[in-house]
Amino acid sequence: MPVFNERTHLAGTIDALATAIDGSGFDAELILVDDGSTDGSADVAGSSAEGRIPLRIVTQANRGRFEARRAGLSAASGDHVLFLDARVELLPNALRFVHERVRTEPVWNGHVYVETDNVLGDFWRLLAELAWRDYFDNPRTTSFGLAEFDRFPKGTTCFLAPRALLESAFGGFRSGYRDVRLANDDTPILRALAADERIHISPEFACVYAPRTTLAGFLRHSIRRGVVFVDGHGTSASRFFPYVVAFFPLSAALAVIALRRPLVAPAAVAASGIAAAAYGAQAGRSRRELATLAVATPLYAVAHGIGMWRGLAELVRNRVRT
Repeated sequence: MPVFNERTHLAGTIDALATAIDGSGFDAELILVDDGSTDGSADVAGSSAEGRIPLRIVTQANRGRFEARRAGLSAASGDHVLFLDARVELLPNALRFVHERVRTEPVWNGHVYVETDNVLGDFWRLLAELAWRDYFDNPRTTSFGLAEFDRFPKGTTCFLAPRALLESAFGGFRSGYRDVRLANDDTPILRALAADERIHISPEFACVYAPRTTLAGFLRHSIRRGVVFVDGHGTSASRFFPYVVAFFPLSAALAVIALRRPLVAPAAVAASGIAAAAYGAQAGRSRRELATLAVATPLYAVAHGIGMWRGLAELVRNRVRT
């Protein structure tokens, strides 16, 4: 579990983890990697795990989620490793479900339910469900390999795999960014795993994720997603590669036009919300959900675009230094 200033979520996350371990069949320990937290996260983890889960805390200076996960993987000794973020609460029967299957189906990606306590939280849920309709239109126990890789939800937010496979994937990890804190630490790892083993997913192996729902947190996370999107999908292996390539000339042209006609920029931003709502309507979403898409998509589009331009700058900077 990589942790950076997550004391407000840790007690619930660890309590849910301990409940899921009980009776699951797994003999487990929790390795928490404190990635330079300044809010006493490690203390909260210690008190929350006491008497419920064997806990080891690995402390390092802030080096980002990838390096935190790699440090935790290096410290692990079990046959299987579950990556779990600090904002995630496992459902009670999640580990029992996969324990019965890991011998023949060793790699599992968690089905993520998103907490939706306001419009911004609901947007994160809708974004996932509309982006990965192949799965979310019919949630089921299934699997995917490289051929279907970009059509299913995936991430190391909640991900279980044999330690040896993870070590191999981490060993081959490469990023286009020099600063690994900005790198896409999900897609390259999971793409490498999918080349060796099919990745299974099921609503029975599931968790609840607490998204960023304050406006500042929402915008920061949206920018971050734009940065990692370029690193993870700026390759011809991704079905999103054409969108990455097209974004930069189109957004640059829009900026040039907006300098001459200032009303063009807000009109284009508003149009992103209208387009998202239209797609949601085609997918059969409710009026409330369509309103959420119309309101939140423009905010996300602007922030994500800023992140993509920052990602391009990181790619150029890395090439120049090389």
